[in-house]
Order: sequence, then structure tokens, then C-alpha cells
Amino acid sequence: MGALLWLLIPVGAGLVAAVWSSWALRNRKTGDVAELAGYARFRDAMEKEHAVSGPASDPV
Repeated sequence: MGALLWLLIPVGAGLVAAVWSSWALRNRKTGDVAELAGYARFRDAMEKEHAVSGPASDPV
């Protein structure tokens, strides 16, 4: 009976690993769209040229 209990530990760990891997590999379509839109806004903001009014000061 003790050997059967020791056998249940790896079987339970295998089941937990199978459930976790199926959860980790699920399709997450909604999150990627928002992240890509945010990246596009960031890229557009970085590409804008800002007009500098007056001489540029160099804080030394």
C-alpha cells in the first residue's frame, strides 16, 4: 500500500504539469493586439521631430 502511495506522487505531478502546460500554451489573441497598438503609438512618438524654440542650452 505504501508503494502505491509513492506512485501517486509522480502521477499527480504529471497531471499538474499537463494542466499547467495546456494553460501556458493557450491562444492569447486579445493581449497581442493591444500591445502592438501601444508599440505603434510609441514608435510614432519617437519618430516625431520636435521643434526647438530658441538656442539649445547645455547644462554643464
